[in-house]
Amino acid sequence: MSTSYIHTTASRLLRLLLMVCLGGCASFTHTTVPVSKPLATRQLNAGSALQALTRKPGPWPSQRWWRVFGDPQLDRLVAQATSGSPTLRMAQARVAQVKALGGVARSSLFPALQADASFSRDRFTENQFIPPPYAGNWSWNNQAALGLSYDLDLWGKNRASLAAALDYVQVASAEEKEVQLALETAVVRSYLGLALQYRLLEIARSTLHQREEILAIARKRLAAGLGSELDVKLAETPIPSSRADIERALESIELLRNQLSALAGKGPGDGETISPPSIKPARPIGLPAALPADLLGRRPDVVAQRWRVEAAGKGIEVARAAFYPNINLSAFAGWQSLGFDKFLSPGSLMAGFTPAVSLPIFEGGRLRSLLNASNAEYDIAVESYNSTLVRALQGVADQVVTLRSLAVQRTEAGLSRALADRSYQIALQGFKAGFTEYLSVLNAQSQTFEEARRDAAAEAGCQDAYAALMEALGGGVPVTTPPGTGAGG
Repeated sequence: MSTSYIHTTASRLLRLLLMVCLGGCASFTHTTVPVSKPLATRQLNAGSALQALTRKPGPWPSQRWWRVFGDPQLDRLVAQATSGSPTLRMAQARVAQVKALGGVARSSLFPALQADASFSRDRFTENQFIPPPYAGNWSWNNQAALGLSYDLDLWGKNRASLAAALDYVQVASAEEKEVQLALETAVVRSYLGLALQYRLLEIARSTLHQREEILAIARKRLAAGLGSELDVKLAETPIPSSRADIERALESIELLRNQLSALAGKGPGDGETISPPSIKPARPIGLPAALPADLLGRRPDVVAQRWRVEAAGKGIEVARAAFYPNINLSAFAGWQSLGFDKFLSPGSLMAGFTPAVSLPIFEGGRLRSLLNASNAEYDIAVESYNSTLVRALQGVADQVVTLRSLAVQRTEAGLSRALADRSYQIALQGFKAGFTEYLSVLNAQSQTFEEARRDAAAEAGCQDAYAALMEALGGGVPVTTPPGTGAGG
């Protein structure tokens, strides 16, 4: 028999085997296909509020965007939070966990080698194939072998599983950055709230001082016979309210200190060392010209959802590959003997080679159901990405509208405060000279207090909205985007 005849026969048998395998595979009939498509940023209308600002573009947020407020204590608190927060550490642990699972998926691409050995002392039966002198006696039964197995992965199932696992590593990494951004923003906004409460405390104390001065004047006027007991009582009335305002501000300060300590993963006692903030005024806003196109590569939550779409796509490949035959190669070699004297002799050698083919011919619809589930999971991932992208652009637009409105409110509040201060000074001078009734002074002073609070709230609102805008733009945290998801993707 010639060598060419053997090769030809083997080739025919292999082709016949593949035809039988493919013909016997489970059918793709009655399976669905994904229907959702990722939303392109160019399909989203940015709106006039964003378009107006992008005509005079500003930079994307830097990685430490909060330094614009110029407060070293804030820098220190953010650093403490990002290094000591249990929430962020849990996110980092999830990344490590998913990476480890990716290593499990990677191992399926390589041959597996196992070693197995057993040494047992047995009494062998006299009524089976065991020959004398072992039959009916105690002896050692020894075996040692190496086993090799390898999945050929002809249809790419294992490779797709690995690709999906690596995509989920990127999902976890982006989600870690999302947690980091949220933590940084929470610290900054809590700190800005602390600055506002210190400002309100200052206003409340100044108001109390003014009201005590007015009370002293009312008492002097009563003693000189120029005023009345009613004026004195009216002057006394708002003083307890001022002390209550001071107490409310002190309570808020203590609560915010506790909150900042908790964000850093520390106890409330650490918050007692936080000094009054020294915050610079909010800076003018500007938006990057590439908005909304580059928002896809800047927001960690958007990036995480896009990687989830990529992973779900690989899951479909895994489910489809399960319809095809699976071919594995396995081999073993070792020694087996009764007793130790000939255990390593050539006669005790054993070996074998086994190609194995598994055919999914009929599984009661299990494979079709798994494929349909994978297609549905992809649709869910796509729509979740689309929803996240829409909300991301809305978040930017909302903060721009808020900042634009607060800028106007801050200007008007400053004018109102200046007018209220002037009215109070006129009323107070008239009261001292005996030309103005106390009610006019009281009204003017109360208006001054309210306008001062409104002015402080408007300034703090601008700073808080600026911080929220930086978060909406991605906060400058570095993220890795999937291939082919650049501007407009």
